[in-house]
Amino acid sequence: MHRSLRTRRVGGRASGVAALVGLLTLAGCGSTGGPDGGGTAPNGDRLAVVATTTQVADFARTVGGDHVTVTQILKPNVDPHDYEPTPADIAATGAARIVVKNGVGLERWLDPMIGAAGFHGTVVDTSAGVAVRQGEGDEEQAGDPHIWHDPRNAKTMAGNIEQAFEAADPAHAADYARNLAAYAGQLDRLDADSQRKIDSLPAERRKLVTNHDAFGYYVDRYHLRFVGSIIPSFDTSAELSAKQVDELTAKIKATGVTAVFSESSLPPKTAEAIGRQAGVRVVAGDDALYADTLGPRGSAGDTYLRAEEHNTDTIVGALRG
Repeated sequence: MHRSLRTRRVGGRASGVAALVGLLTLAGCGSTGGPDGGGTAPNGDRLAVVATTTQVADFARTVGGDHVTVTQILKPNVDPHDYEPTPADIAATGAARIVVKNGVGLERWLDPMIGAAGFHGTVVDTSAGVAVRQGEGDEEQAGDPHIWHDPRNAKTMAGNIEQAFEAADPAHAADYARNLAAYAGQLDRLDADSQRKIDSLPAERRKLVTNHDAFGYYVDRYHLRFVGSIIPSFDTSAELSAKQVDELTAKIKATGVTAVFSESSLPPKTAEAIGRQAGVRVVAGDDALYADTLGPRGSAGDTYLRAEEHNTDTIVGALRG
């Protein structure tokens, strides 16, 4: 089983979130955008939706189809942990009927943004009904927010979105339900394919080292052994001490790990240094894992389904050696 290291709060975030309230006077600015982020004005009679992360935005677009206009706050390859909303984000939120969030404390910046926008619609917490993994000892940490890395959780998240769309727009309830059912089938196939691919690895090679502690749900679902992370936290803002670097390097050597995986939204410099010190391959660049974010349009991870398939194929290919 995966053992999570405790997280710690970074002081600079609080001041950044507080400064957001000062953007309220700018919230009337016009905004445009699309799947890669930025604000979007409502399109005709479509349901105006703001979605925080790349993953929940993808779920919202898939479930909503032609009946919704989705404004995606976070752009591809942007770390969600320390994001600071823009005036355009606030304006789009103020114009929306529904805000969709990941939950589990991932979007610590969201509540101030909603307050600044004067939003009075429905907030959908897609984590409702998900069994959340817990860290160690940090009362401020809601748990591991990377819930989407288990496709079964992704089904729950998409289902929560569908219920909110149906309640807000009952005239198109049948379409939302049909879209959800089709997507649930795709998620089931993804889950089965991922399990089959992981099972093809020799048991002694199913060992994972990543940039930060983002793959706990994936590790638990597919029965990998989590050896450690370069950033020992759910939050990418945590810091790795020299002692921890040495300990992780020693553990990599002792356990026979064959690869260290970098992530698309984080610089690979520390991972590459640890890889050199441990004498193992570092997977980075175009092969980096999609951990906290999906990729830009046209990339191997531009949808949730493609990102998770890329992750599994990359992990299996590298661990197979």
